[in-house]
Amino acid sequence: MDDEFAKLIRRMNPPRVVIDNDVCDHATVIQVDSVNRHGILLEVVQIVTDLNLAITKAYISSDGGYLMDVFYVTNIDGKKIGDTRTINYIQTTLETNASFLNSMRSSVGVMPSKEHTSIELTGPDRPGLLSELSAVLTDLSCNVVNAEIWTHNARAAAVVHVTDQTSGCAIQDPKRLSKMKQLLCNVLRDDSDLRTPKMSISSTGVIHTHRRLHQMLFADRDFERPESYKYKSSRPHVTVLDCSDRDYTAVIIRSTDRPKLLFDTLCSLTDMQYVVYHGTVITGRMEAYQEYYIKHVDGFPISSEAERQRVIACLEAAIERRSSEGLELELFTEDRFGLLSDITRILRENGLCIRRAEISTKSGKAKDTFFVTDVSGNPVEPKIVDSIQLQMGQNVLEVKGNLNMPPKLPQEAARSFFFGNFFKGRSFQYFTLVKSCS
Repeated sequence: MDDEFAKLIRRMNPPRVVIDNDVCDHATVIQVDSVNRHGILLEVVQIVTDLNLAITKAYISSDGGYLMDVFYVTNIDGKKIGDTRTINYIQTTLETNASFLNSMRSSVGVMPSKEHTSIELTGPDRPGLLSELSAVLTDLSCNVVNAEIWTHNARAAAVVHVTDQTSGCAIQDPKRLSKMKQLLCNVLRDDSDLRTPKMSISSTGVIHTHRRLHQMLFADRDFERPESYKYKSSRPHVTVLDCSDRDYTAVIIRSTDRPKLLFDTLCSLTDMQYVVYHGTVITGRMEAYQEYYIKHVDGFPISSEAERQRVIACLEAAIERRSSEGLELELFTEDRFGLLSDITRILRENGLCIRRAEISTKSGKAKDTFFVTDVSGNPVEPKIVDSIQLQMGQNVLEVKGNLNMPPKLPQEAARSFFFGNFFKGRSFQYFTLVKSCS
């Protein structure tokens, strides 16, 4: 009865959105007034960040059942939003209260759909894991359309969209899906790890990939640091204070600024079932400052030292998951079946460990981004990158970052000696790992 009454109140009081390009000299100001409910702040921020817009400042207030949030937003060039279509999209989407985020979904598995099959999996991370997974998918005649892979604290999570090699459609045959699950779980399984890899068939629904990756790693308890963890100087600084006079818990976060930082922070607070009643976000050239006054959804502030430490660990994890650890390699080439398996095999054979990856295909082209280190987590040596470019081609693989690379080889010498016309070949003897089923 309470849920139905809350829905009635929301229908009678739809969100009101004001977008102003005149009130601030350097940013577009977006003000959102709405009936408050758990998760709505995250949804608003998600809509903005999905457009690759940066939130430079934010003021949040949601006492009394209503929220009034103000966001200062710029485009990728640090300027105001000048595109009328983008402004209209933000206005329409926020005012219609479009909730495409199914934040309560917690299952992890293979999800059939009409366009592609979405594979979600979590498990222990190790060097060569993505190479083994993509080799299995290639063996099963699955073409990888898009994928996101995050690793953190020796855990790995991936959302992979695949299609059938022959039909180009989603894979819906139950026997084939069952075999896929079995083989991929065999790859994920690590006898030395006490946590069981997670993978199952779930119901259909709309998935926001980054939201799901946060949920999956949180469920896999990636916020628990392994004993061998080495603390870094760039680690975010999180302080949790008791505000007993106001019946809130104050959370203060200082970290290096980067895109989608606010989204990642709110994902963690939402997953932990906390509500932000008041908040301030200010970003500078290098550092971001976030201050929140929170309560649990049951209306109580943090009441124990164990809970306080857990909040600190979870917020640190949420910020670190998307951090760009390692050297960034960007590949752009003609798409073909088995391409990801071949690329990741080359990286593995050159002793590189993939820390994060984004795989995308569109109109017959593949654009893949990898953040890599050596197997010990150290920076990649220039000679290793040079070896990889020799195999893939200088024009195919772009190295981003501050790696001190030697002068480029002449174009004749920069071509692959062993693979020849590697990326245009339609068939290739790729690496396949066979693991026994237990």
